[in-house]
Amino acid sequence: QEFEDKLCDIGTMRVIHWKPLQAPGHDIDCCSAKCFIQVGCCSKRCKITSISKLIILHQTFVDLNAKGIILRALDQFRLKSCIDFKPRDAEVYYISIEKLGGCFSYVGRRVKNGQVLSIGTDCDSIAVVEHEILHALGFYHEQSRYDRDDFVTIVWDNIISGKEHNFDKVGSDVSTTHGTPYDYMSVMHYNKDAFNNGNGSTIITKDPKFQNVIGQRLEMSYYDVQELNRLYNCTIDEEQMFSINTFSIIDESGIHCNTVFVIIGGEVGYFMHVSTATGQEGDTAQLETQRMTPKRDCHIQCLQFYYYHSGNESDVLNIWIREFENEQDSTGTRRLIGQITGSQTSHWRLHHVSLNASKSFQVVFEAQKGAGLSTGGFSVDDINLYETECPHLPLQIDDFERVLKTSVSGSRIYSSRQYSSEGYAYRFAVIFYKTYFGLFVQLLSGDYDGQLEWPCLGRQIFFQMLDQTPNIQQQMSKRSSFTTSGNDPSGEVTRTSKMCTGKVNLLTSYLIYCYFVCRLTILLS
Repeated sequence: QEFEDKLCDIGTMRVIHWKPLQAPGHDIDCCSAKCFIQVGCCSKRCKITSISKLIILHQTFVDLNAKGIILRALDQFRLKSCIDFKPRDAEVYYISIEKLGGCFSYVGRRVKNGQVLSIGTDCDSIAVVEHEILHALGFYHEQSRYDRDDFVTIVWDNIISGKEHNFDKVGSDVSTTHGTPYDYMSVMHYNKDAFNNGNGSTIITKDPKFQNVIGQRLEMSYYDVQELNRLYNCTIDEEQMFSINTFSIIDESGIHCNTVFVIIGGEVGYFMHVSTATGQEGDTAQLETQRMTPKRDCHIQCLQFYYYHSGNESDVLNIWIREFENEQDSTGTRRLIGQITGSQTSHWRLHHVSLNASKSFQVVFEAQKGAGLSTGGFSVDDINLYETECPHLPLQIDDFERVLKTSVSGSRIYSSRQYSSEGYAYRFAVIFYKTYFGLFVQLLSGDYDGQLEWPCLGRQIFFQMLDQTPNIQQQMSKRSSFTTSGNDPSGEVTRTSKMCTGKVNLLTSYLIYCYFVCRLTILLS
C-alpha cells in the first residue's frame, strides 16, 4: 500500500469479466475509428483537432508485480508527454487493464464500458506495458507504416501460415507518420523473428546495422515519444525539467559571479562550474531555477544531477528549495534539502535529492568556499527534475568495461547495508563474469527483524541500468523487477526475460544476469 501511495496509485475498481479477444500469447491490433477519448481517424498517428489528454483507467485481476510495473510505465508517459491517467469514476470510455491470455490491446478508442487491455503472464515489463498503452492511444506497429518497404523487407515465406495479417501495411489514406522518420528503435516494432516458421527471420532491415535492434523492449524511443506528443498536441513544459537556460546567477558574497560560475553553452557537452580557487572562507555563489509548480497531487519530485568535486574537502555544495505561498510571494521560504562535501571525486558522480514540494518552488545550487587552498571547485551537469520517487540506492561503477574484463570471474561488489521503509535490511551486489554481469539482492539480519512480517512476501524490487543520455525524457534504460510471492511450493520464484534471467529465494536473495554493457549506473528502488 505504501508503494502505491508513493506512486499515486491508479486504483482498483469493480470486477468486469472479459473473454480473451484472441488466442493466448499474441499481441494483436483491434482496429478502431478513434484515438482514445477523441473523434478522429483509425491510424498509427491520428490527425486531431481537439482531444482529452486524461486517460481513464480501471484495473482488475492484475498481479502485484504487474501492478508495480504498470504504475511505473504510467509515470514514463507522464514524464515524457502530456498524457495523464486517473482511476475510473463513472466514465463511459475507459481502459480496463486485466490479466488475460497474453499481451494485447485495441488500437485507439473502440469499446464503451471498459476497453480491455491485457497484461498477461510474462507481459509485466515496462516496455510491454508501454507498447500496449500506445496501441490504446492510437498507435499501430512501426512495420505497419505505409512507407515501410523503403526500410524493411518482409519475408513472407518465413511467416507462420495464417499469421500473415500481422504484417499488413496501414495505408496513407487512413494514417499519418506526423513527419517522423521510420524508427528501427520503436518499442512498437516487431523483432526480426516475429511469427517465424523456423525457416529464418521474417523481417530484414534495409540497413543491416539495425537487424538486431528492431524489437527492442527497453522503453519508448525518442521518436515514439515525439509522435505521441504530436498526436495529442502535447507541448512539453520545459519548466518541468532543469536546463542551463532556466538558471540565474545570484551574487551573494565577495565572490564575483562572472569569474566563479562558468555557464559554458546550453547544448550537450557543456556543464556549469563554480570555482573555489579565489575568495574568502564562507563566500558563496548560487544558481537558481525559475519558479516551477508541482503537477501531481502526491507531491513527489526527484532532483537528479551529476557533479564533479575538484576543490578543497571543506568546500560545500548546498541544494536548497525555496517554496512560495502564492504568486504574490516573491521571497519564499528556503530550506536545505541536500549537501555535498568531502574528498574530491575522480569521476562525475550521480546524485539524487527528494524534494516533496507542495507549492510553487525554486531549486538553488549554492557553492560555499571552505577553509584551505583550492585549485578547483564544483561542476554540475545533466540536471533533471521529475515527479516520481527517487531511487532508494544508486550504485555507480566507473570504468566499468575495464572492471568487468579484469575482475576474477564471480567476484562481487557489495553495497552497504540498507533498510527499506518498513525496516527490512538488505544489500545488493554486482557479480562479474567477464562478458556479462549479475545483480544480486539479499535480505540481511537487521535491527527491526523482531517487529517485521516473515517471510517477506509481497514486496517488489526494481533494478534500473541507467541510460547515460543527459535528458531523462530521452533515456531508454534497462529495467528489471521481481516481487516476492508464495505461489511456488518450493518457496522460490523464477522469472525469465529476453535479456536477463534470474531466480529468487524468498528469504535470501535475488539474482539476475544481464549481458555486457560499456558503463554501468544501477538504481535500486
